Amino acid sequence: MRENVFVFRVRYAETDQMGIAHHGNYLTWFEMGRSSLCREWGKPYASWEDEGVFLPVVEASCRYKSPARYDEELSLHTSVEQVKPHSVTFKYRLYRGDKLLAEGKTRHAFATPDGKLIRGGHPLIRWLEERSTERP
Repeated sequence: MRENVFVFRVRYAETDQMGIAHHGNYLTWFEMGRSSLCREWGKPYASWEDEGVFLPVVEASCRYKSPARYDEELSLHTSVEQVKPHSVTFKYRLYRGDKLLAEGKTRHAFATPDGKLIRGGHPLIRWLEERSTERP
C-alpha cells in the first residue's frame, strides 16, 4: 500500500503544562497528513473542491499509545485504506523514530458543495484507487 510520510515538530501551542501534546491535535495532524498525501500524489485538496467534490469527515478514531512531547520530531504515515463508491477511508500511524505513538482512521464521504452525497461515478474515485495501489 502506497503511503505518504509527513515530518513535523510538536509546537509549544500544541502542548499542556507538562509539555505533552493535547489529544485533540492528533486529528489536526491527520488532516495535515491527508493534505500532504493528496499534494504528493498530484492533486491538492483545493483541486478536489474546484472539481466539485468535498470530503466531509463522517467518522474519526485515534488510538493513543505513547505521548508526543514539545519539539519532538514526528513522522506521520498516511495511506488510503479503502475506497468505496460514496466514501474514502484514510489510515494514519504517528511515530517518534521507530516508536509508534498513535494510529487512527478517518472516513470521508464524497459530497457536492451543497452537502449532497455523491454515490460514485466521478473520476476522483478511480484516481484514488489507482494512486493508493501503485508502487511508489
